[in-house]
Amino acid sequence: MRVLAVHPDVVVATSRVYQTTCTLVRRDDEAFCIDSPVLPDELELLPTIAQQSDFTVVGLLATHADWDHLLGRLAFRVPLGVAESTAQALDADPGAAQRELRDFDDEHYVSRPAPLALGTPQVLPVPGRCGLGSGELDLHPVGGHTSDGMAIWVPWARTLVVGDHLSPVEIPMLCEDEGALDAYLLTLNRLEPLAERAETVVPGHGEPLDSERALAILRQDREYLQALSADGAAAPLPLARRTDAQRRIHQRNAARAAA
Repeated sequence: MRVLAVHPDVVVATSRVYQTTCTLVRRDDEAFCIDSPVLPDELELLPTIAQQSDFTVVGLLATHADWDHLLGRLAFRVPLGVAESTAQALDADPGAAQRELRDFDDEHYVSRPAPLALGTPQVLPVPGRCGLGSGELDLHPVGGHTSDGMAIWVPWARTLVVGDHLSPVEIPMLCEDEGALDAYLLTLNRLEPLAERAETVVPGHGEPLDSERALAILRQDREYLQALSADGAAAPLPLARRTDAQRRIHQRNAARAAA
């Protein structure tokens, strides 16, 4: 796991699996843990990283309901906050995150000291704000990758946590919802002015980005989705993300866009 302090009040840890990011954000004497790393040793190390950085974690936030972003409760026994849309997604399929985590662990021979228990998440207004110490985080709706979720703007650190968007390692991945492609393009439009103001953009997968690189990825993602809408499977992938794994995602995207 790679750990990087991008601001005195923001520390980003990147998992060895999927490059899933976890962001610790502090204001005064309180801190939140946004999303999570994946592997047991990484989760075990998180409280030590927080303590060494003088971050007292009082709550968790999850950008969306994908299982690999919900594991913070395995590191910190504190409340979990989610967007109303994420709470609805969790209620609609109880136990989905636990099942998907077990499937991952079975496939990769991973043993964990305890099962995942999410408790009853606190529902947050999105769009809206969430208090942290003397400050407030701005919560922005996102869609297209999943039917739920939020991006989080940390104004005092000019840091934008975007969930599974603007990734340097992963092309846009559409959910199965009707209209997902248009919803994803709308999300990019919402994120663009925030990314322009940011000093750091933290994608859900991949290393933290400066504003210039994040905006370049945003433009590439928009061009890809527009080409996907027009040309389907013939649409070219972003140049730096033409791996076999991303081609498989592209084929699923093309099928969903056609449907």
